[in-house]
Amino acid sequence: MYTIAIVSQKGGTGKTTLALNLAVASERAGKPALVVDLDPQASAKAWHDHRTEKTPIVISAQASRLAEVLMLAKENGAQLVILDTAPHSESTALAAARAADLILIPCRPGILDIRAIATSADLAQLAKKPAAAVLNAIPPQGHLPDEAGEALKSFGLAVSPVRITHRAAFVHSLTASTGVLEYEPDGKATEEIKQLYKWTISHVNALTRQQGKKEALAS
Repeated sequence: MYTIAIVSQKGGTGKTTLALNLAVASERAGKPALVVDLDPQASAKAWHDHRTEKTPIVISAQASRLAEVLMLAKENGAQLVILDTAPHSESTALAAARAADLILIPCRPGILDIRAIATSADLAQLAKKPAAAVLNAIPPQGHLPDEAGEALKSFGLAVSPVRITHRAAFVHSLTASTGVLEYEPDGKATEEIKQLYKWTISHVNALTRQQGKKEALAS
């Protein structure tokens, strides 16, 4: 079982949208997924409550119960757990980061968003867990995403090569309590989420192998 924490201390970066869509992608790939909604606003849980599909499962939880939740998730066959965190809540985000195999930090390609990512990057370092930035809600044209990607590297973060474009399908699918893979199966948003899911799993796989080698050498 892999655990992914989606963390950003800035609001409006699209954490919940990414969490839910990656969970739907995991289910479609045959890997049972659980989203743990750690945000008091419980937007992810509300999305699940209005769905006709039962999966992916979404539960609300407090950070203090995270270890128990992850243990139960593993016992019940979850293969991917995604921790959806709240902005401006350092203690909760830190707990999620420490429990994760990989931290994803979504970031819009604006200067204020890029500057604000420093706090999330520091939190990942404090948790001593690998982190990667994901450019989210990027404009469909122009050089801004390339410039933002270069700027993000200065924070010592890996940067996902998969970028998520600002598309109406993300908004409409959330309104319908679906993922874009369900709402628009052949759409561009669906292809981006599939590619981000594939990259995320491959990246965490590689990190796990590296960690295993380090532990073997240390023993």
